[in-house]
Amino acid sequence: MKKIALINDLSGFGKCSLTAAVPVISVLGIQACPLPTAVLSAQTGFPSYYCDDYTDRMNAITDAWKAMQESFDGIYSGYLGSAAQMHNVLYFLEKFHTADTLYLADPVMGDNGQRIRIFTQELLDSMRELTKHAGVITPNLTELCLLADVDYDALTSHASDENYLSYIEDTARRLLPGAYTSQTIVITGIVRKLPGEAYVGNLAVTPKSRFYLETPYRGESFSGTGDLFASVIMGSLINGLTVEEAMKKAVRFLWPAIDEASRDNVPKNHGVYFEKYLNLLL
Repeated sequence: MKKIALINDLSGFGKCSLTAAVPVISVLGIQACPLPTAVLSAQTGFPSYYCDDYTDRMNAITDAWKAMQESFDGIYSGYLGSAAQMHNVLYFLEKFHTADTLYLADPVMGDNGQRIRIFTQELLDSMRELTKHAGVITPNLTELCLLADVDYDALTSHASDENYLSYIEDTARRLLPGAYTSQTIVITGIVRKLPGEAYVGNLAVTPKSRFYLETPYRGESFSGTGDLFASVIMGSLINGLTVEEAMKKAVRFLWPAIDEASRDNVPKNHGVYFEKYLNLLL
């Protein structure tokens, strides 16, 4: 059975990070091997939460797996709360990343033009270095702008232009020459507001092509949807699908879950009813 190492936090509430990735990877017929970066009572968007930081224990797990002579078909890192955790991921890559191992990095640093509370220049510099090792990165538009050193407000000021996607593509292509491998960048959560209608889409940019897929936009963002999307992309690529096929699979799975959560006015911090739709991944 194929195996993917999942480097992320474990949050009791919020349906994100490992609680999102493990079931998705599992239902895709792949063994999910979690390496926790922290254990939380709830994701950090809640008003209060307890956090047990695992930074100083991450490398011990890495070393234990290496002593077991394990190997992985894929490595997927999500939210990382410090530059130290990113350095630990680099240590993991040193031990397990080979030419036959796909590494997907989700560079969680902000959304809607806002940076996460713990954001620092050191964190950004470390994330830029980490993402250079990845075959696939899945930034949202805010994170893409941070990685590429592009002004978010200036870029999104073109949201109504017919060339908006081309501007985003050009921004993504700034990152490709610096990557240490042939890289695919999948930009998530691109909102296009047109007269009387709005859409949210995802744009995949490769060294030779681009692919865009969008759905109607309900104006809401739920905890964990980015993690679920990246997990489907990762598992689907490991199973041999193309990035275009993987994106279609992810949207087919997530759209009804987001739609139902929107209709039921589910609090955004609690995430979507993805469990009911896991069968769509089969």
